[in-house]
Amino acid sequence: MEMEGQAIIVTGGASGIGKETVKQLAAKGASVVIADFNSEAAASLATEMDLADKVVSYKVDVSKAEEVEAMVHWTVEKFNTINGIFNNAGIGLVKPLLELDPASYHKVIDVDQHSVYYGIYYTAKKMVELGVKGTIVNTASIYGSIAALGSFNYNAAKAAVVMMTKSAALELSDYGIRSVGVAPGFIDTPILGDSDEAKEQLAQLHMRQQLIKPEQVANVVTFLFTDAANAVNGQTIPVDDGFLSFKTK
Repeated sequence: MEMEGQAIIVTGGASGIGKETVKQLAAKGASVVIADFNSEAAASLATEMDLADKVVSYKVDVSKAEEVEAMVHWTVEKFNTINGIFNNAGIGLVKPLLELDPASYHKVIDVDQHSVYYGIYYTAKKMVELGVKGTIVNTASIYGSIAALGSFNYNAAKAAVVMMTKSAALELSDYGIRSVGVAPGFIDTPILGDSDEAKEQLAQLHMRQQLIKPEQVANVVTFLFTDAANAVNGQTIPVDDGFLSFKTK
């Protein structure tokens, strides 16, 4: 299999896009660390996949630099290498700007922005130390490119991810390390709630009026980790069914 011998960390790997990416990377032969704050869900997924020591769970709070650093070191100790990280963990907190107190602002920034820096920084340092020409993939968002009401903190974080992806690609190019991103649209996961009406309203914002499935984003992420994507660097790829390409239909 094409990714045999590679070790990749997936943060937020126990659910949604992360979970589907774990499955696809493993199917290509990669060893995968399911890194998640929800240790029970991560362990359950590892057990469900039943791939012995090739797919393992790891509890981490990605908003804490020291925990991300420890995760990277643990991965190398476990697999003797690290070939990639998918900085995917994220949260949302919808509040109007005039109600967005500093604690609420930083709660999202710490997870959605700072954790990506930690993942890039500690993974890239370890790759350079080991001489690995690896790949870093970051989850941005359509809201890293356009504003949304009640999303001042989320907009700021995801816009930062887009630029960190570009800057990391430039800084790390001499070491053969690629940095790329994905910008998902509205994804059909439980986070959208149970209201069919609300889901339909979001679906209408896409060009083909359909919500995007987590595995559709995982398809793109997995591709970005492969040699076939070797010429893709510094870009954040919209996986949004055309959301960013039109205003009305």
